[in-house]
Order: sequence, then structure tokens, then C-alpha cells
Amino acid sequence: MQQKSTGTFNVGNFLKVASIRYRDREAVYCSTTGRRYTFLELNNRVNRLANGLMAMGLKKNDVAAFLCTNRSEILEIFFALAKIGVVGVPLNYRLAPEEIIELVDHCHAGSFLFDPWFGETAEKVRDRLPEIKHFVGMGDQISEFVMDYETLISESSSEEPGVEISEDDVQYFNLTSGTTGHPKVYTLTHYNNTSAVSIMSSHLDITPDDVILTAFPIFGRVGMGWCLCGILTGARNVIHQFHPTEILELIESEKVTVSNWVPAMASFIFMQEEFDKYDLSSLRALIFASSPLTTDLQKEVRDRICPNLYEYYGLQESGILVAAGPEEKARRSDSVGKLVFSADVRIVDAKGNDVKTGEIGEIIGRSPSTTSGYYKNEEKNRESFRNGWFYTGDLGRFDDEGFLYLAGRIKEMIITGGQNVFSMEVEDVIMGHPGVAECAVIGLPHKTWGEAVTAVVVKKADVDVTKEELISFVREKIAGFKTPKEIIWYGGPLPRTPTGKVTKFVLVEKYT
Repeated sequence: MQQKSTGTFNVGNFLKVASIRYRDREAVYCSTTGRRYTFLELNNRVNRLANGLMAMGLKKNDVAAFLCTNRSEILEIFFALAKIGVVGVPLNYRLAPEEIIELVDHCHAGSFLFDPWFGETAEKVRDRLPEIKHFVGMGDQISEFVMDYETLISESSSEEPGVEISEDDVQYFNLTSGTTGHPKVYTLTHYNNTSAVSIMSSHLDITPDDVILTAFPIFGRVGMGWCLCGILTGARNVIHQFHPTEILELIESEKVTVSNWVPAMASFIFMQEEFDKYDLSSLRALIFASSPLTTDLQKEVRDRICPNLYEYYGLQESGILVAAGPEEKARRSDSVGKLVFSADVRIVDAKGNDVKTGEIGEIIGRSPSTTSGYYKNEEKNRESFRNGWFYTGDLGRFDDEGFLYLAGRIKEMIITGGQNVFSMEVEDVIMGHPGVAECAVIGLPHKTWGEAVTAVVVKKADVDVTKEELISFVREKIAGFKTPKEIIWYGGPLPRTPTGKVTKFVLVEKYT
């Protein structure tokens, strides 16, 4: 029998190759810590961390959760786990500790890594989840049960770990939301992520001459994708924890050429009183995603920041499905783009049949970067995967040139500042208040956030509750971005269908 010798795509190999090809070029500037690393230095630190974790007892197919803001260490953790085959769980730092504990437990993590902001959360995780054996922390104030991150790196070898990794191996679990019941956790393989970054780099025209400003949260697939783009192409990556004034300073001082924003970020930046004093001429392009980019905001961005805009569409689960470059965006400003290579998209009716060009239906797609499924959530898998296609829950239409236009969502999801909020989760919390008889959570248009989480509430007749009290009650139980920005008192009962379902579109029309 003839033996085959074939390599496979794996994320750790990307960094190894980059350290050889780009060696002494600067790979990362971390604006949070002030550290700068070349591609070789970054790979050496990643190898040291990987070998140190193996020495602690971590092995292939183990699961490790990490809670980290945008700083160079999150990139090191991401690659170190990839090189040794440990499945990562990048946690959303905006979640409440209870939500984090639920997700860590759901994923059966045996290790927990965290940055200096989250020492108290690590204590709570340890108290609630005794099965977690390894804690690795950063900073000077770590507890006795925690291994110091920099000590682990300094005492370990910089040699490549040498663990055999397949492109079919799960690289990490990505999280769409911290929820009660079934957390939205889906798997991403090495093949998914190497494919995604290749598609992303190609269609967004990233080159070694670019300086990427990564301000998206790196715990999410988009932020991590931009870090991978830099590794793949040899572009320098400026890692930043978003702040409107600081982002302007960084564009000027680091000569940033490209950055990916959500529309809310642009709105915040325009609010800065001294906006016009900054030199933003290094920018060759701004890229938008995650929530609707209005025509008015496009014009303001072109006039005041950068004339070249890109936009792309795809769920985190699917990866990029369509994209628009500057010329396409200028010609079809209300479209999110055309198909990217290796992806396919259809618009279908409720029975899964293709609709005619120009008609609205559900967007379904598939690509090499699309997840193979949700973790321990068969109900969600049955809902989302049918006949080899991923059902997005979004509505849209194609025109006769192949441009895709979004037309709303089937799912009861609110996108606020680029973050997904499931209304049912917020409603469950609100209904736990003793003064609430009924509630419906909706998204209302908002200039800054895209959509504002809004609760329409019917009070119980014998209980008095204020807006401030109810908002505070919710904020204690779920993340701040999920907490309603406004409470609307409704003179009850809420409008419902004959089967008892609240007709939320009536409320949206009434209060928009």
C-alpha cells in the first residue's frame, strides 16, 4: 500500500512559519501593556507558554478557559493552546461572574487563565468549580493557588512543542452568548480558522505593508481573526482595548492603515470634541461589520475619516459569506456585498426552496469557515443545520448582480453595539422581579448603539417599582450590555397572537 505524506492546516503552524518568514519584523504592539514583539519573539513566548502548560499537566484534547482583555497575552494563549491541541474557551469579559462560571462548567474546562482584571472572578470560579486544577494569572496580585504567567514563560523551553495537530481537531469553543439553559457554544476546528483567515485576508486586501488596529474584542472570532490576518500576511498588529480618544491617538502615532469597526464605534469617535486635531491620513480603509451601517454614517466616515469603506456579512458561526470592497460599497451603499470565494449563499422560503431574485427570504450559507456544530446542543443543531446548509435566521434578498441586502431577522435577537442579545434571556431575568406581571424585550433603533435593548413592562397592580430599581435588578444578574437601556411601562396586557405569543412587531412599530 502506497504511503501518503500530506500536511494539514493548523493554526499553530501559521505562527511558526511567520516567525521564519518575517522573523525580525514587528508583529504586535500591545497598547494595553506597551509591549512590542517581533514575529520571532512572539513565537518564542508562545512556545514557552505551550511547553509550560504541558509541564503543568495539560495535554491534547483537554479544555482550558481564558478570561482576558485585548492585550498581547490573549494572542499568546490562543496560539499556545493551538500548538498543543488543548481546546480553548475564550470568555467574554463583559459577562457577569455567574454567566462565566456557567460557561466554564458547560465546556468542562480543567484550566483557567486570566489577566489582572479578573482575580476576583478566578476566586469565584475556584470556589464553585473544584474540578478546575490549574489556574494561571497575570499581574502582581495573584493568589497563592495561581501560577504566575510570566514565571511559567521564563522557566520553559522555547522549542516547538511537537504535538501532532490535525486540521480536523477542534481548536476552540466560541461563545455567542452567556445564557441560562443551553449556552450558545459552537466548535471551530483548525481547518475552520485557517480557512477563515485566508478568505478574510484576501477579500479585505491585507498586505505586509498594512498596520492593523485590532479593537474588536479578541475573545470573539472577529478580533481573533484580525490577529491571525496579521500573522498570515506579515502585517503589524496594534492591539487595543477600545477607547474613542485613544484609538485616534493610535491611528496617528502608529500609522494605522486598516481597522475593523462596528458602526457604534464610529459614532463614539465622532463625539470626541477634539476629533479634528488628529492626523488620520495613514488610513487606507475602514471595514465595518456586525450591525447595520446607515447611509448617513457612511457619508460622515468617508468625509471625515477615510474615503475607502469595506463591509462584510456572516455570523460568527458561518464566517464571512459576502463582502464589499470600496468600489462596490460606493455603488451599492445599502448592500453588504457579494459572495466571497469558497462560500455559497441562498435565499429560501419557509420550506427551504429558493426564492426568486429580488424576493426576501431566509439567508442560508456554507463555507470552509462554517462551524460543524453547536456543543452539547442538539436542538440548536437541528434548527441551524439542514441538508448541508447553515440557516442564519436573517432575512435578505439578492439583486440581479449578486449583491446581498439584509432585511431583518427571524430570530428574536437584538444587536447592540455589535453584541448579540437574546431577548428571551433578558425577559426571564425581568420576570424574576416581584413587581413585574408581563414583559417583552425588543430592540429599538438607536443612533449610537444600532439597537437599544428596551423592556416593555406591565407592573403588578399591588407592587410599586421604578425604572431605576428594575434596571439595577437586571444589571446584577446579567451583563451590562444585555441590561435594558430603557423601561417602557405598558398599560397592559401586552398584545398577543391567538396562541398567546407576544406580537413584538406591534410594540416595535408603536415605540420606534
